[in-house]
Parts: sequence; C-alpha cells; structure tokens
Amino acid sequence: MSSFQSLSIFVLAILASAHAHAAPPNIILVITDDQGYGDLGCTGNPSVKTPNIDALAAQSVRLTNFHVSPTCAPTRCSLMTGRHEFRSGVTHTIHERERMALSATTFPQLLQKTGYKTGIFGKWHLGDEAPYQPGKRGFDEVFIHGAGGIGQSYPGSCGDAPKNSYFHPAILHNGKFEKTTKYCTDVFFDQALSWIEHQKGQGPFYAHIATNAPHGPLDCLPEYEAKYAHLNDKQRAKFYGMITNIDDNVGRLVAKLKEWDLERDTILIFMTDNGGTAGTKEYNAGMRGQKGTPWEGGTRVPCFVRYGDQFPAGERTQLTAHVDLFPTLTGLAGASVPSEVAAKVEGRDLTGVLKSPETAWENRTLVTHVGRWEKGQAAESKFSNCSIRDQRFTLVSAGKKPNWQLFDLQTDPGQQTDVKSQFPADAARLEKLYDAWWESVQPELVNEDAVPIAENTFKTLYYQQFPEER
Repeated sequence: MSSFQSLSIFVLAILASAHAHAAPPNIILVITDDQGYGDLGCTGNPSVKTPNIDALAAQSVRLTNFHVSPTCAPTRCSLMTGRHEFRSGVTHTIHERERMALSATTFPQLLQKTGYKTGIFGKWHLGDEAPYQPGKRGFDEVFIHGAGGIGQSYPGSCGDAPKNSYFHPAILHNGKFEKTTKYCTDVFFDQALSWIEHQKGQGPFYAHIATNAPHGPLDCLPEYEAKYAHLNDKQRAKFYGMITNIDDNVGRLVAKLKEWDLERDTILIFMTDNGGTAGTKEYNAGMRGQKGTPWEGGTRVPCFVRYGDQFPAGERTQLTAHVDLFPTLTGLAGASVPSEVAAKVEGRDLTGVLKSPETAWENRTLVTHVGRWEKGQAAESKFSNCSIRDQRFTLVSAGKKPNWQLFDLQTDPGQQTDVKSQFPADAARLEKLYDAWWESVQPELVNEDAVPIAENTFKTLYYQQFPEER
C-alpha cells in the first residue's frame, strides 16, 4: 500500500468519525418527583444510598445552580415549552389549572418533526383530557398514569385510574390500560428500556422517563424500606427506599446503554421536579425552604448531563433552569424551531456551558411564583409566595401579602439575612422586573375560569375498558 493510499484511508476514517458524531444524538431524560437537591449521596446526604446516580454524576456535567418551579406540573410545563409555566396557563397542580395550553409548542413536537421517535414513561401531569394528552403533544409512545400521582383523584378532569396503587398499577398505554405486575418505578423503567432497545438502529430517539416516586404516598418495596430500618424513622425509611429503588433502575439504564453501545451517542439527563420533601429535615444542602416555597430549597435541584466525551464532566455554577433544556435539546438535535416559537422561548442554549465551564454567561433573572391561589384570586395573588433572582441576589415575598426581602446569595446562600437596606438599588431593580413580568403573564392565565368535567377522564376510560369493575 502506498503512503498516499494510507493517508487517504486515514483521512476517510477521520471524516467517518466526525460524521458519526455529527449524527443527531439520542436523548434520555430521567425526572423524579419530590426528590430534592439534598436527597442524593453525591450532594451530601449522609443516609440515602444512591451509588448509581452518584457514579453518573461523576461522569456528567453537574449544573449546581439549576432551578425549576416549586411544584410538579409547573416544572413539567416549563421543561416542555422553554417558558415560565404561567405563560401556558399552568398555575396549579389540580382544578384544570395543570393543563398545558393547547397553543403551547413542546420540544418533543419539534424533535418528532426532525425524525426522532419519542416516548414518555411515567408521569405526564399536564392535562388528562384527550386534547392535552402526550400523544397529541409530541410523543409517539405513551405509557403513563393519570393526574399528578398514581391513585390520585380530584374533582374535575385530574385523576388516575380508580383504585390504582404503586404496586401493580394500571397504566394507560397508547390509549388502552395495561394491568402491570410490578412496583411502579420498575414498571416504568422496564417499559422504557424495552422501547429504547427497539429503537436501536432505527434513528434518533427521545425517551422521557418520569417517575412518580418518591412522591407520596410513601409506598415502598419492603426490601428497600428495610435498608433504612436503622434510621428508626419509618417515613424517611420509605422515602429513602423509594429513592434507592430509583437508583437501582438508573443503574440498569446506564448498564443497558453500555451493553447496547449507545453510551457515546446518547445524551443522558437526570433531574428532579421541585425542592425536597420528606428528607429535608435531615439534610437540605444548607438551603432554606422546600417544595411549594419560593426559597432556594423550593427550586434548586440536581441536574446531571452526560454525553460521551462531548461534555467534559465537572461542575458548572452558572444560573441555569429547566426552561434552558428546550433550546439546548432542540439545538443539539438539529431541530428547526419556527420563528414564532423561538420568539417566545425564555430559556437559553446551554451547549456552550456544557462544553466548557469557562463559557461566558450573561447575568439573568428567573421568576418563581408558587401559584395555587383559590379560583378567581389571581389578581390578588401577585405577591403571594414569589421570588425573583439573578446570579447574586434573590428578592423574596413569602406569605400572602407583599413582604419583599433581599438576600445576597454569594455571602448568604441559606437566605438568613435580609440585606434590602444595604442594597436598595438592587432590590428596586428586581422589584421593577417582577412587576413587569407579572403584568405580562396576566393575558396568558388561560385556565383560571376552566369549567371542570363531571368525572375524571382516566376513570371514564378505565370503566369503558373494564365495565365489570364499576
């Protein structure tokens, strides 16, 4: 073989390698429910055992200043749309105010148009009525429970299949209920893994694995609860047991990606949907507040992103959020975002930050509002449990009346000392931005006058399929 031929083969190999990496990545997003920043071994929890997630974190970009909404449906809406949840009408988790506006565009819809196969496994919680279901919002494969949790039921449309539980739940699979035979988290990962295996070699895919665990009721497999019997705290033992079960399933997922030779070409994301709950009394990473509050402990969550050798592992301290995943994932997938959609996206593309911790990141503001006001009380709830923050400061109004306090997160990450009198200009700047934001979202609160239906949609569907059980 001549030196010219050898050089040609070498060049072709390099081009082939570059082309392979240029192919759209597979994307898997695992999002757990009611697991806070402090509910992992790798974030400092002294009791919970999460070796598989800890190992994944060590291989990943760790977004250590990553924020979501203070409760579950709002976070899922912002994640899907790249916008604050109020802009899609989501101001609650029930009472039809969890429904993501039909005018909203989700990033899975854009991935579909780019040639991705898309699947959701677990929790949806953005509307149970037919037009709001994930099959019409960007997902080809749908394997979900109803409402915000397995077995939940509220007046109106929000409700799961009747008499459902975490053990052997009935799950809606592409429009038909399947009666499963395992614990819920195992069921969702089983189905997701089966679907992912089927996608191998069929083009890029997006898998959205959304566990309802460790959200209450704290129903745990006995063998996992037993791992924490030494704590002498039955509720915390169940909560941590549910998390360790999630961890074992994440380990299964990671092992299968390696076995199927998908590691290098798959973006794997692990995150949670709001601040901590049952574990915060033991450990909350020094943060104030938990789920359902406007404090740091209500919105700061773990987010780990692994993508072969494309994203060097390590911490990134820039102020990032769930809304950033829309532009990031559509960009990495090569998806076309219509100009009218792009103009509404509030998130930022994280690709530069994921590739390098030195990436310049302009200061920004993020608004949190817990919502959940009584019907007809939107206008009166402007200052009820809300905050606005930038990289350094957070302005918080806790309670139902305006009561702004300013905290310097650089010197006081636990938000203990009000420094409003020391930094009046920063307090005024953030308050003015909050006022403008509040006014801008008022026309978009489209679910405030929603009329509830007579019976939960999932209940109706279930009894249509199993009339003998009514």
